Order: sequence, then structure tokens, then C-alpha cells
Amino acid sequence: MTKRQEPRPARQLSARARRSVTATIVAAALTAVAAGATATPAPANAAVPAVAQTWSTLMYRSLTVTATGVQLRQTLAVQRTTAATSSAQLATATAALTGAQNQVTTATTADTAARARVTAARQAVATAKKNLTKVRPRTKARVTRARNAVTAAEKTLTLRSSQAAATATARTTSRAAAAAATTTLTTARTAAQGASAAVVLTQQKIAALKTPAALAAQAAAVSRSVVTAVRPGFTTADTTTVYGTTVNRIVAYPYKRMVDDAKKAGISISGGGFRTKQRQIELRKINGCPDVWTAPASSCRVPTAIPGRSLHEIGLAIDITSGGRSLTSTSAAFKWLKIHADEYGFVNLPSEPWHWSITGG
Repeated sequence: MTKRQEPRPARQLSARARRSVTATIVAAALTAVAAGATATPAPANAAVPAVAQTWSTLMYRSLTVTATGVQLRQTLAVQRTTAATSSAQLATATAALTGAQNQVTTATTADTAARARVTAARQAVATAKKNLTKVRPRTKARVTRARNAVTAAEKTLTLRSSQAAATATARTTSRAAAAAATTTLTTARTAAQGASAAVVLTQQKIAALKTPAALAAQAAAVSRSVVTAVRPGFTTADTTTVYGTTVNRIVAYPYKRMVDDAKKAGISISGGGFRTKQRQIELRKINGCPDVWTAPASSCRVPTAIPGRSLHEIGLAIDITSGGRSLTSTSAAFKWLKIHADEYGFVNLPSEPWHWSITGG
């Protein structure tokens, strides 16, 4: 902890530590939101301790939950329109199938009747021919009448056969139409069920959304555990640079959002984040601490944490400046941070207006 703004130790950072936060955090965030899914994104490196990953995830969700909610509601509106359209199509398909089935019934009845008429016509032809052979006495007039009866019966049979062929075709056509209507109805029913299920799922996602404050509070509750878990295995590879400030990757996204949102409010902030243990030792000497390793921070001319205890050494604290100057309790930037910093997971150390970290230590 120190009032002095320290330059980042660029020569001691690995190539990995200098990667752009836009590539590692923001791109991942935008991809997750664009998908519309509410699956929890992982803005921090997957190799970080679980509790640190939890903190990072909670803060990411806290800072994106409003946008996620807006997107889900927009999605819900589209899904409801789709569901209404699908429901109307299902009703139309149901009515169409009922009509097609009625046509099958009508065509089948007509075909049955036509076939019966053909059978009767065939019997009439047979009877007329039989009568021709039985004409007695076989006068010319009687034979002519009998032959004319045969001819008339054959014409009737031809007409009835033609009508039966037409009704058979109509029956086949109506059955094909009914089969197609059945397929259409099945498709429409599946679409309607899917659209309805999608609406319910999105409604459940909206109902499950927590407020930004609730998510940030959950993150704050585990912040001290994050420090305990991160410190033993920390290396400079766990850092990245955000607008010139080197920080631990798990706070990169919240810090970037804080800087961006402050800028929108007319407040310019930057600062010094990570510094090595060796630099902490140097600062203890520069700031006149009675003893580098044992004297309390308050005993130094400028409060400076004992080496190995500073959150700067693991990139979880930032000495914030505005306009190139360290903050004071009267700074506009300090007043803005006092109101908003907890939204981004940062807490002030009361004795140092410039010092902000995930625990306030």
C-alpha cells in the first residue's frame, strides 16, 4: 500500500502477461452474450484456483446480467411471436386434415356406390344377352328389341365403369391428400411444441437471473478466500494489462468495465496495479519503514505493506490515479468510486483514498 503511483515492471512480465485484455476477456464476454445463452462464462484463466474462478465468474455475471436480461426478453418476444405463428399453423393443419379425412369418406362412399352400379350394369348385360337367346318366336322384331336391350345394357355398363374409374381416382387422390395433411399436421405440432418449450425455457432463464448487486455481494463474500488461494501459486503469467495497468487476470474484466464506465461519467481513472515483492521491499526502504519485514505499514512515512502481504504483489490491488495524480478523499474520481467501485468488486482501504482492492486490504 503506498500513495505513490508505481510504474508497472514491464521488464519482469512474461509475454503472456502482456497479452491484450480485449483478446482474453472482452472477446470471450461478447461471444457469450451474443449466443444468448445464460451459461456461465469464464473470463479468468481456467487454471486459477476454483474460488478465484468463482469470484471472476460472479463479477462477470454481475456486470453482464442486465444486458443478458435485455437480450433474453428480446429473445422471448421473438419466441412468443414464433409460438403464436406455430399455433395458428397447427390449427390450420388440424382443420386441413379434418377436411381431407372428410373428403376421403365422401370419395370412398362414392366409389363404393359406383362399384355397386358397375356390378348391377354387368348383371343387366348378362340378363339382356340371356334374354336374346330365349326370344320365342324369333321374329325379326322381337330379336331386334332384344339386341337393342343388350346394346343399351352394354352402354350403361361402359358409363358405369367410367364413373367407377373416376371415383376410384378421386378416392386415391383424397387418400394421398389426407396422408400429406397428416404429415403437415405432425410437422406443425412438433414446431408448435418446440416453440412453446422455447418460450418456457427463456421465461425460466429470466426468472433465474439475479440482480447485479446480489451477484457482486456473492463475489465480495469470497474475496478473502480468493487472496488466500491465489497467493501461494501466483506468477507474473497470471497478470494482464488493462489500459496500461497490470492486474491479475481474474480482475481484468471488472477493472476494464470500471474504467470504461467511469469515463462515460466524465471521470478519468488509471493506476498502478501489480508490483513485485522486490519492488515492495524497495518501497519499504524508500518510505522509511523502521524494519522492512516486521514494522507495521502504519509506521512508514507512507503506509506500505510488509513484503509478502501486499495485494499488489498478486495483482489484486490498484493504486488509482486521476489525471496523473493520486486520489484524495476530495477527488471527483474518489467520490465516484466510493459510490460505484463495489459494483466492480473493488473496495477502498479507508486510510488510503487511492488504494482499491477486492478485499479493501
